[in-house]
Amino acid sequence: MTVDVRVTIEASLAAFLRHLQGERNASPRTVSEYGRDIEGLAAFAKERQAEAWSDVRQVDVPLLRAWLGQLARKHAASSVARKVAAVRTWMRWMRRRGMHATCPADEIATPKVRRGLPTLLGVDAAKEVVESPDDSTPMGMRDRAVLEFLYGSGLRVSELCSLDLDSLDFGSAIARVMGKGRKERIVPLGTKCLEALRRWLAVRPSVVHPKRRTQDPRALFLTVRGARLYVRGVWQIVHDKGAQGAGRADLHPHALRHTCATHMLEGGADLRAIQELLGHASLSTTQRYAHVSMDHLMRVYDASFPLARERGNR
Repeated sequence: MTVDVRVTIEASLAAFLRHLQGERNASPRTVSEYGRDIEGLAAFAKERQAEAWSDVRQVDVPLLRAWLGQLARKHAASSVARKVAAVRTWMRWMRRRGMHATCPADEIATPKVRRGLPTLLGVDAAKEVVESPDDSTPMGMRDRAVLEFLYGSGLRVSELCSLDLDSLDFGSAIARVMGKGRKERIVPLGTKCLEALRRWLAVRPSVVHPKRRTQDPRALFLTVRGARLYVRGVWQIVHDKGAQGAGRADLHPHALRHTCATHMLEGGADLRAIQELLGHASLSTTQRYAHVSMDHLMRVYDASFPLARERGNR
């Protein structure tokens, strides 16, 4: 295939991001991450091979391999793999649109990523973390509701931050959540979560900007200044309460999602139900929790079964 149109990386990337946002209906976070990863390649090309920066047809396998070598010296394999995937998706899109004759990114290998087991909490530790906020203060009530939501309903942190007041249905004990790919799903709200939400909503009107006395009228969870609670703020809440409640300073929001799924599986829930709750597009993603649960079972077995202990001492 011969491509006669000269397009800069900058123009191609802008069109690709519009495609992601408009045609693929990708989330703002996905669009931002793709843009950042491809901009990294663009900066590398501008420095190493200026003609490639001004003409995407000049982006070839040697350039991509040199970029990959630079990345490997500074980033973890998982980060490099994500960047390669973003560039590959972009270049395949360019090939379909006639901006590039081939997809050189298909000829470079993706680094192998060794996936470790996710961070998990035991049932008692999860209870200690969720119950650690000070329920006598508005921010403590908010934090308790946030933690109940993350652990009890298995939400992604971005999903939690995007919740509005009208996302809740107390009568049916459910919440409508906008997940990846702008797909809405329904998640159940447990009794503890409903109680925490009611306490938070009772004091929410008092949480306003200290000077302007304003607040976000739609957001379910607010910052101390009355704005919508943001992702980094939730990470800080989970980090602080993880250290305070269970001595786990390594805790992060996704760990509570992992913990929710694992505890459900250990409690008898089937994988399809967990898949629906978590909003996984593929059951294979959910099946990871079966391996996590089995690993936990084997650790308990080896630690408590007499013959297992005897075998380990031989």
